[in-house]
Amino acid sequence: MNHTFNVIPNPVLSEAESPAAGAIQPDQRLRERADLRHLFAGLVCVLIAVGIQMVQSASLTSMPSESDRTFVSRHLAYLAISLGCGLLAAKVPSGLLRKHASLMLKVLILLLILVLIPGIGTRVNGSQRWLRLGGLSMQPSEFGRLVLPLVASTMVVSLRQSGRMTLKTVPAVVLPLLLVIPLVIAEPDLGATAFLALGYILALFIGGWPLRYFFGSLLLAAPAAASLLILRPYQLKRITGFMDAWQDLSKAPWQIRQSLLSLGSGGLEGTGVGSGWQKLSYLPEANTDFVFAVIGEELGLLGTVTIIVIWLGIFVTGRASLRHLDRNSFEWVLGNTLLFQLVFQAFANVAVVTAMVPPKGVPHPFISYGGTNLLVNVVAVGLLIGLSRNGPPALRTDRESQQL
Repeated sequence: MNHTFNVIPNPVLSEAESPAAGAIQPDQRLRERADLRHLFAGLVCVLIAVGIQMVQSASLTSMPSESDRTFVSRHLAYLAISLGCGLLAAKVPSGLLRKHASLMLKVLILLLILVLIPGIGTRVNGSQRWLRLGGLSMQPSEFGRLVLPLVASTMVVSLRQSGRMTLKTVPAVVLPLLLVIPLVIAEPDLGATAFLALGYILALFIGGWPLRYFFGSLLLAAPAAASLLILRPYQLKRITGFMDAWQDLSKAPWQIRQSLLSLGSGGLEGTGVGSGWQKLSYLPEANTDFVFAVIGEELGLLGTVTIIVIWLGIFVTGRASLRHLDRNSFEWVLGNTLLFQLVFQAFANVAVVTAMVPPKGVPHPFISYGGTNLLVNVVAVGLLIGLSRNGPPALRTDRESQQL
């Protein structure tokens, strides 16, 4: 008795699930992800190259001192160290980051305590924020922009996976921030305080921490935040000076006036690299916090818009390189937190330079004169690239798993 079996194609199978497509699709996805990472890193390298040129240009004052002449060489030294650390960070497995998150928090707290001890920490302009190691200086609070998001991502993902995201866990979640923030305020550094709190809160928000816990914590923290303004009235003076900039420029703070003059004198195409005048002892912090104003004067509106477009490209490619990850995973939460934090710092710097927000020392990532900020930003990029490769095994192709 003859039996005939008809093979009917399964309409439910997608093209990616078919045997023919399965042999090609993983390699294609792998190439696409690698291309996105390369484009993301390439855009960052463009900003680093612009930073080298602008640090050199902005450091040429009307009366150059020995320190002015060594700015570029020091910047290159910081950059070399930063790139080395960034390459290492890109190779760190995400599991190792989660395992040692609490240890990194303890080291951060220890450094913040050391910087406050007279004779160990270095005081500059009334603030004790630096530790000096030979000819190099280190600002421990900057490392909080890596450690606090790491700690918050680890905690919120663990709580979600274990199903213990309840009211009882709120004190434990908030505790790391309560330990770090008072130490940074004591330096004092209100700007760093705001950035560290923002990074920690952002990680919790991206990780899905309930909104009701945010509101409750903010209500409890509101009196402490208000007391900071009362204890430091010069912060209120900065706000009133910022408001004066839009009513009477002559009453605005000196750095805002010079920054706006620098941007305005550049016109559309700028005066040319190295040909700006405002940096000649007129514009304060020309190679650090206000380097974007120097770009506006020497490269014009086209130069400043180009920098902003590059940052938008970094944001888009960074997000795209993480899109294959599970949104409940540690890699996705930490990667997006680092990316948002990096882009936010860049646009905060632009907002300060253009008098859109009150003046506050905010370096422009990769472009401002190097130091701890450059190191932290490059390591953040390295971690982000590594996290985009170190996704959950179920979401990686076999080829990617072998590469890891």
